[in-house]
Amino acid sequence: MVSALVKPGRQLAKRMFLLQSGVVLTTAILSVFAVSVDWGISALIGGGIFIVAQAVFACCAFLFSGARKARLIMASFYGGEVLKILITVILFSVVYLYTEVELVPLKLAYLLALGINIFGPVLFINNNK
Repeated sequence: MVSALVKPGRQLAKRMFLLQSGVVLTTAILSVFAVSVDWGISALIGGGIFIVAQAVFACCAFLFSGARKARLIMASFYGGEVLKILITVILFSVVYLYTEVELVPLKLAYLLALGINIFGPVLFINNNK
C-alpha cells in the first residue's frame, strides 16, 4: 500500500525525465543541422548535465515512502537536492576545464531542460473534477 501512494509521483518523474531527454536530444540534433556539429555536441553536454543531476535527485527523492518514514523522506529529499547542485557544479567545472565547448548551446540546452523541469508538470497533471 505504501508503494501505491508513491506510484503517481514516480510515474510523473519518469515522464518528466523522458520529456527532458527528448527535448535535449532534439535540441542537439537541430543544433547540428542548423549551425555545426560542435554546437550539437555542446548542447548535448549541457542538457546531459541537467539530466544526470535530475536523475540523481529523483532517485534520492523516492528512496523512502510512508508516513512513518517522514523524517527520512525529508532528509533524502534535501540531501538529493544538495547532491543535485553539487553534481551540477562539478560537471560544469569538468566541462569548462577539460573540453572545448561552445558556451551558447551548452547553457541554452541546460536552461531549456531547466525550463521544462519548471513548466513541464502542467502537461502531465490531470485534474478530473
